[in-house]
Amino acid sequence: MAKHSALPTLIDLAQNGADEAGKQLQLLMNERNNAETQLSTLQVYRQDYAERLQKATENGLSASNYHNFRQFIATLDEAISQQNRVVAQIDSKLEHGRQRWYSEKRRLNSFEALQTRQTQQQLVRDNRAEQLVSDEFSANMYRRVRQAH
Repeated sequence: MAKHSALPTLIDLAQNGADEAGKQLQLLMNERNNAETQLSTLQVYRQDYAERLQKATENGLSASNYHNFRQFIATLDEAISQQNRVVAQIDSKLEHGRQRWYSEKRRLNSFEALQTRQTQQQLVRDNRAEQLVSDEFSANMYRRVRQAH
């Protein structure tokens, strides 16, 4: 009677864990790309306003308009700084997600290696049993032939 192995269940669970970790990792990578796009947009916007300020000062600019430009650029600088922090936080989550996915994949690979080893061992046992039956059959045939002569 063959033993029922828990390995297929463990492999399914490990596969589900690896799949889920992979999905979470993909979501984090999408979130990272979106945050990076927002950061880039803010930086382009800031550069554009800095150039506008430069041109406006060359053509003459009132003190209040100059102050408004500088204040808006400072607001953009703060938004860029904040977005840099968001990107850094996502990078941290992303690294954690990668480690989780690698861990889940190692776990899955371990269970699959155990199953392969178990299958190979069963094959060796089956081959030995088949060889014993064949040897016994051959020995019986040999005895019958010898007794008949």
